[in-house]
Amino acid sequence: MSYTVYSSERLRKTAADAETKALLYLMNFRDDSPEMNFFIVDFFNDVTGMDRMGKKLWDVQSKATKNASAKEIGRELVTLFKNFLSEFTFVDYVIFMGGVPGTFRKDSSKNLFDVTNINEKAFSSVREGLMEESKAKEYIDNSFITDKNIDEFLKLVWFVVDDKLPQDYIKKIIKDYPSIIPSDSILIAIFNEIRNKQSELKNTIVEGVTIDKISDVLKYGRELNSHEIRLLVLQRILNTDPLSKGIPEPFMEVYSHYPVERRKMLLEQCQSAMCRALFNNSLKQAYWALIDNVYTSIIHNPGKNIDDIVDLIPDDVLNACIDFDAISLKYFVAKIMEGISQ
Repeated sequence: MSYTVYSSERLRKTAADAETKALLYLMNFRDDSPEMNFFIVDFFNDVTGMDRMGKKLWDVQSKATKNASAKEIGRELVTLFKNFLSEFTFVDYVIFMGGVPGTFRKDSSKNLFDVTNINEKAFSSVREGLMEESKAKEYIDNSFITDKNIDEFLKLVWFVVDDKLPQDYIKKIIKDYPSIIPSDSILIAIFNEIRNKQSELKNTIVEGVTIDKISDVLKYGRELNSHEIRLLVLQRILNTDPLSKGIPEPFMEVYSHYPVERRKMLLEQCQSAMCRALFNNSLKQAYWALIDNVYTSIIHNPGKNIDDIVDLIPDDVLNACIDFDAISLKYFVAKIMEGISQ
């Protein structure tokens, strides 16, 4: 089993924005989003979700244009169709679009739909566009471009019409904790930073590369993962890197009383606890709930010290975050305090 890369590309800003929205759609807006750990950029397709062990793939083609014709939309499906015909299996095939013609959908209120929601005339044009584009591509064997394959593929495609602003995609990451959601300008800046990181991954050339198993894609460094995206969001919200080295000023009271010969170990243990908590997928909601509680307590009680803030945290919130102990929790609170004060 093998897969060969064709037609990697560099994009305009509008298209890059659409690809970032598509990535964040995979990460946050699907029932199976928690299964995805990696987001592969411009290798299998514009964006491809991949599970933690490199066994499953979710394929997405993005199209920023808001007024493409049905036939043009069909043409855009060609890479998804190529992957459908490949030896690799994909969980889902998704086209993420900036908009569709008014006559495209039977029910225009649905922004996530399959071919059963496409009007007959529009569907005929989609099918025609896909057929023509497939025959024009040298990397698709014409013998596989059959009515049967086209129809089987189209039944599997999900059409997503983008109806959100960039900041909405960032808000989704922390939607349950409105008290820590920053202004739209900060949310847009975070979106742009993710977009730029995504674009930077295209600097390496992978055209013509062949891999024999899904996980081999990680050799080429074309992935972002959900952990680093959440960490980036957290850094910008707290105005600091929670995993950065050094001693936060509010923690000095604890640090200075600790035996000199054990201080290095103390900091390492606190850092380790923070890493475990941040990257513990099974307790992700508990971690964000703790951040929300600590952040809110600091904002509302600016004169309180670390111990005061810890005392304000409800027991159920504390008990849910099993990666922290009494000391590492104080370090965590100190990091948040330091960021807020900057």
